[in-house]
Formats: sequence, C-alpha cells, structure tokens
Amino acid sequence: AYDVDNTHYYLNEIPFADHKALLDPPTADVTGRVVAFLAHLARPRDRDVLRRAVAYLLREQESSGAWFGRWGTNYIYGTWSVLMALAELNDPSLKPTMERAAYWLRAVQQSDGGWGESNDSYSDPGLAGMGQTSTAAQTAWACLGLMAAGDRDSVALHRGIAWLQAHQEGDGCWQARFFNAPGFPKVFYLIYHGYAFYFPLWALARYRNLGCMAHE
Repeated sequence: AYDVDNTHYYLNEIPFADHKALLDPPTADVTGRVVAFLAHLARPRDRDVLRRAVAYLLREQESSGAWFGRWGTNYIYGTWSVLMALAELNDPSLKPTMERAAYWLRAVQQSDGGWGESNDSYSDPGLAGMGQTSTAAQTAWACLGLMAAGDRDSVALHRGIAWLQAHQEGDGCWQARFFNAPGFPKVFYLIYHGYAFYFPLWALARYRNLGCMAHE
C-alpha cells in the first residue's frame, strides 16, 4: 500500500489476494487531496507535479461529469474531493470541467433537497449519486462541491443548505445512519461517525463565509 506506481493490477488475480484489492492504486479522491495541498502552498517547484496530477484528474472524470470515490461513498465523495482541489488552482481553463461536475451534482439532488448515495453504486455505476435517502455527510459534500465550482446562488445549493439546517438535532449533531465509506468496495463498508459532524459544519461555515444569499 501507498507505494509509488502501485498499478500492477495482475497481482489482484493471485488467489486469496484480499478481495481483489491487493493494491492501493492512484485514485481521484486521494489525488485531489494532494493537488489541494500543493496548490495551497503555491511553490514553483510543484508546478510540474500539479500539471501531471491535474491531467490525471481530467482523464478520470466520468462522462457524467462525476469522479469515482474510493475512500468515501462514492461518486458524490469523489466529485467533491476533486472540485475542492481544482478550485484551489484558480485556473479559468478548468471551468468547463468543474461546471460539468456541478451540473451532475444538481442532477442527482434528492427531492427533499439533500443528497444521498448508497454503496450499490460500487457494483452498478448506473446508480451513481443515487440512494434511498439523503444523508448529512453526502449533502455537505455536494454543497461544498457546488461552492467550489463557483455556485453561490442556485436553488440546488440553497435547498441543500436548508436540508442541513432542518436535520440538525437538538444537541447540535447530525445522524450517521448509513455506511458512508468502503473498506473494500463490493465487500464491506464502514460508518465514519465523524463525517456527520464536521462536513455539515464545514459546508454551513463556507456558505456563510462566502456570503451566499438564500432564496425567499
């Protein structure tokens, strides 16, 4: 795990190779984290690294506009991760890519204003962004992704923020009732209970700090 160029996928075919997940190959969500960090530092020596990483992210974008998420469920997570990274670059040439992703996020918004995606999307990509119910973490990821893409005044964003406000409980917390991250996709999944605390708080704080105006 975590070795450079860890892409020898044939090793996954070894019997007992840990659910065909013997490797931790490059992923869009992890690459997005690195891009965001290096872009924030803005060091000249990182320019080539960033150029290559962004090229990888552009190749990995799905035809829908979304990105696959390896370490959180799933396409909503991956899309948020990459949009946050690309926003740090402040590169106008990336705007069409980011707008495609934002369009996809708006398209998979639930009827109640939130977002939710089940882990079934790891087995069937046709279920990307879809789930039986909205969740706090996924709604926060979607709102953060929209704001990273430049959204300040869409109905989708304001409805997502309203969902987070409406579903905060009396003790200030949000509930994490569903698996929100894969251990091994298609094999077992996890609940990171902290996701339902800090991601909604992050989304609400960013919404406030950007001065977004809610619709009446």
